[in-house]
Amino acid sequence: MIYVSLIAAFVASILLTPLVKRLAFRIGAVDAPNYRKVHARIMPRLGGLAIFLAFLIGIGILYPFLQSIQQPLNTGKYLLPAVIIGACIIVATGVVDDMREISAKAKMLGQLLAALIVIFVGGIQIDFINLPFVGELNFGFLSIPLTLLWIVGITNAINLIDGLDGLAAGVSSIALITLAGMAFIMGNVFVLAIAGILAAATIGFLFYNFHPAKIFMGDTGALFLGFMISVLALLGFKNITVIALIIPVIMLGVPISDTFFAIVRRVRMKKKWSDPDKSHLHHRLLDMGFTHRQTVLIIYGIAMMFGLAAIIFSMAKFWGAMLLITVILVAVEIFVEIIGLAGKNYKPLLNFVRIFSK
Repeated sequence: MIYVSLIAAFVASILLTPLVKRLAFRIGAVDAPNYRKVHARIMPRLGGLAIFLAFLIGIGILYPFLQSIQQPLNTGKYLLPAVIIGACIIVATGVVDDMREISAKAKMLGQLLAALIVIFVGGIQIDFINLPFVGELNFGFLSIPLTLLWIVGITNAINLIDGLDGLAAGVSSIALITLAGMAFIMGNVFVLAIAGILAAATIGFLFYNFHPAKIFMGDTGALFLGFMISVLALLGFKNITVIALIIPVIMLGVPISDTFFAIVRRVRMKKKWSDPDKSHLHHRLLDMGFTHRQTVLIIYGIAMMFGLAAIIFSMAKFWGAMLLITVILVAVEIFVEIIGLAGKNYKPLLNFVRIFSK
């Protein structure tokens, strides 16, 4: 039955995307070129709606089965309806933004509402973690704010990397496939099924979104994918050790690191952390001379390495996990300094190495 839902979501995405493209032009959900954009002509940007509708078709086929297996996840009995309602709110927010470009506050309101529904109705919370050498750490009243921060943070991180043809859709697909693989290893059929269906719908959309793109996913797609990935990551890794809690962070290394260093860059330049700029990871690679397609494929490769690292990390012992996370952090820092992701003059580690190499 799961295979049928995967095929249905994939085929539905391929069939629905051209229809959504026509709808986007009809209702004015288009993206005009400007100084921050890399495309040179008006593009439809409602593609995320096709992903969402294809996802709903896949979920509809499996709905009774998914309802029957959600209880072992230690969440509320309305988990699946809460996730779907939250996704509907996110998609509605994205559709309005793709049509009218609403304010950041309005978009944040939609994200918060969707997150609160999955927290209070779905029962998704980060209640506690087990720390090495310390024991259980209960978050208490901080569990809801921490969960809210995670969902909103990842939702916006996916949105921030949506700057090139196929970039956000491809990176999200890699993250979802990694999530599904991790869920398979852990025996979490609920997360495996939903992540697989969403990955199938997103890959179907990529047929139209990879360079040269015929349609953009827009905020409808970026916010929806970010929201779903954040929720699925919590369902797969909640209430466990701090080591396991790092797994989704590694798995989402591309959007998280790009967002983190964007904030660092803007703070260093004394700008608002939310101010847009043209110095994200894909911008820096383009500035280095890579083509549009090469830049996207390079970032796909980085996302795959993060996904593989997450799987290895999950199987490592404590000290092996610590060594791996150290290597990842150093490698990310060196890469960031080389390409100037945090600013052209931000090179603390490389300068430190130069001092000792003299």
